[in-house]
Amino acid sequence: MPIVVTLDVMLARRKVRSKDLAAQIGITEANLSLLKQGKVKGVRFETLEKICKVLDCQPGDLLTF
Repeated sequence: MPIVVTLDVMLARRKVRSKDLAAQIGITEANLSLLKQGKVKGVRFETLEKICKVLDCQPGDLLTF
């Protein structure tokens, strides 16, 4: 069973657009899209921390096993 990225769900709950999140955390929209789709092999803790700060959530809200 793979780890599933639920970032799109949290974006919808917080009513934040991907474009705005990407700008606030300092990554490209393309990289954020790949992360949302779960097509990345890893994510830096620094990036995960920034996402959690902007969306006011915990890492467990973004990733499920």
